[in-house]
Amino acid sequence: MNLFLMARRARLGMIIVTAVLALAAVVTGVSLRASTAQASPARAGSVAAPAWTGGAKPVIVLEHGAWADASSWDGVIARLASAGFTVYAPPDPLRGLSSDAVYLHDFLTVNPALAGKPVVLVGHSYGGAVITNAAVGDSEVKALVYVDAFIPDQGQTVEGLLTATPGSCIAGDPATTFDAVPYPGAPAGSADLYLQPDEFPGCFASGLPAWEAAQLAVTQRPLAAAAVIEPSGPPAWKTIPSWAVIGTGDKVIPPAELLAMAVHAGAHVTEISGGHLALISNPAAVAAVIMRAAATVG
Repeated sequence: MNLFLMARRARLGMIIVTAVLALAAVVTGVSLRASTAQASPARAGSVAAPAWTGGAKPVIVLEHGAWADASSWDGVIARLASAGFTVYAPPDPLRGLSSDAVYLHDFLTVNPALAGKPVVLVGHSYGGAVITNAAVGDSEVKALVYVDAFIPDQGQTVEGLLTATPGSCIAGDPATTFDAVPYPGAPAGSADLYLQPDEFPGCFASGLPAWEAAQLAVTQRPLAAAAVIEPSGPPAWKTIPSWAVIGTGDKVIPPAELLAMAVHAGAHVTEISGGHLALISNPAAVAAVIMRAAATVG
């Protein structure tokens, strides 16, 4: 059974969205061999935040992913704030790729607090797909940072990228991985997908203490199944410099796939020790990469 069988049933409900996005190109994957040759990633332990030498510091906007909320950035926010950065972590509706991207785009472009200010836009996991679309057309976004994140090209889907490389802990039988809960206004056949509590600690929250993984499982925010089959639009990383943080122990998105996506996007790659939630287990390293990206703006 396909991982996103329930999501496939929502495909008809996404036809209109797909047409609006006018997606045409499906880009082939990059082999790990080619990726390794091109990436020259920084290794864990070599991540250091640069001393600030520029002018006004850019604003940092953090986008969380599925089965999480903005509090997953707490450790990163504390370090960025202590370095003098203004930080925002708006909620991700987790309802559909195009609508989530529009929500974030409006936050960036219609928000008086951000008017005229350069922005470093950061996304974790599914949030990476969101920032890829949300930053298009926003001239104030000067850098993109992907943290254990999807980095889609035009026409690619989260489902397709997740299953491009074997090894994801959520790519098995959906009946033993997710609890599907209907929600009002859902496309036909779609539902909110919650990770089952037994799957959460060793998969999504691998490497974290058992008590913390259990708490995160209780407070998780679900992802609408329709979101994983919605094709991505023209990617912002084609015109905006990007950075990618890859947790070498990620069990949700295989590290080989994270690297392939990062190299395909031309991102500056840093590998750090950690699972899919490296932003929680290793916030200092994640914050350091974000500050390196910010340094190129100032």
